[in-house]
Amino acid sequence: MGIEIKMPALSPTMEEGTLAKWLVKEGDTVKSGDLLAEIETDKATMEFEAVDEGVIGKIMIAEGTDNVKVGTVIAVMAGEGEDASSASAAPAPSPTPAPAPAPAASAPAPTPAPAPAAQPAAVSGSRVKASPLARRIAADKGVDLAAVSGTGPNGRIVKADVEGAKPGAAPVAAAAAPTPTAAPTAAPAPAETKAVWFDDSIPHEEEKLSNIRKTIARRLTESKQTVPHIYLTVDIRLDALLKLRAELNKALEARGVKLSVNDLLIKALGVALARTPKCNVTFTGDKLIKYSRADVSVAVSTPTGLITPIIKDAANKAVSAIATEMKDLAARAREGKLQPHEYQGGTASLSNMGMYGIKQFEAVINPPQGMIMAIGAGEKRPYIVDDALGVATVMSATGSFDHRAIDGADGAEMMKIFKELVEAPMGMIA
Repeated sequence: MGIEIKMPALSPTMEEGTLAKWLVKEGDTVKSGDLLAEIETDKATMEFEAVDEGVIGKIMIAEGTDNVKVGTVIAVMAGEGEDASSASAAPAPSPTPAPAPAPAASAPAPTPAPAPAAQPAAVSGSRVKASPLARRIAADKGVDLAAVSGTGPNGRIVKADVEGAKPGAAPVAAAAAPTPTAAPTAAPAPAETKAVWFDDSIPHEEEKLSNIRKTIARRLTESKQTVPHIYLTVDIRLDALLKLRAELNKALEARGVKLSVNDLLIKALGVALARTPKCNVTFTGDKLIKYSRADVSVAVSTPTGLITPIIKDAANKAVSAIATEMKDLAARAREGKLQPHEYQGGTASLSNMGMYGIKQFEAVINPPQGMIMAIGAGEKRPYIVDDALGVATVMSATGSFDHRAIDGADGAEMMKIFKELVEAPMGMIA
């Protein structure tokens, strides 16, 4: 009997994923530790390794399949001494993908033939509601839009409604009669109405959303809708930090370590959180979680979306260790090779857009964390130095705080300490 290979749970919260790519084919011999497939979760694309040895007898789920539930049999492998072809046949009864019966069950639904669901003339007062492309086609063909029934949202007339219409004729019957089979399609219509409608006359292409992008959209929407953000901004002089960075890089050159400004800012945020524990918290509704360690999540842009690998215990970690760790994490994040424990968790986040020349921005909190630090570009600005007007390298940093858990005064105290640490950086590395 074949060995069933099932969709794995690659993170504690994973319930389903996309089988992005098979790295083996039917007939391939694999041993424990060999890579079988790439699986896209809601956080990253990860490689799935074989546990058993054998021959791939049958691939049950094609690559590119979305929403594959954890535990679903995705392939069958012939064990030692077994024939691969018999192993591939064994799982045949296992295709219990009840999706096939599902359409059959929905087939009897043609009874709701009330296709008159096609709305009458899409007129608002004296104005006909139609897309620009539909208007243009109607004008070219001499079709009276007032007599056309629209199938778009709220009865809006779209391209398909006027393409088959005859000059002066009302394609109401034409739209309704040829579509008795479309009666079942009347059900999906309400779902489509919820979609974002756009001008289909503009050249465009559609791109399928990755699981990661869907998760980003969902989590950020939830954050802005449920978390009351308070924003606090400080201007910070960078000259001392830039000088120290140059000195440290010279000393670390022999070890092949090069510090970035971001590495030092991660350290500063970690120390600031440790010194203001009231900001290193999570709000859960009926209680407050107070962390005794500052784990800083750092925003990294990848081809599939934003991911936040974590520098654990940033307050007590040497900046050289932060630099080495961050370089490795960022590289593997862009390749989609991070492990769940490397990006799940964190007590606060840091997002730096200074490299793009962004002067200041307000970042969205990454729940369940209580704050995120947004870093702008360092630039030469007029600045008061020793009670005299001079020129200094200055950046703006904005902290976004969950006001349910963190009072403005506590957030302001943390921003003050962060500013002091960056302007006098020896205090955070001594």
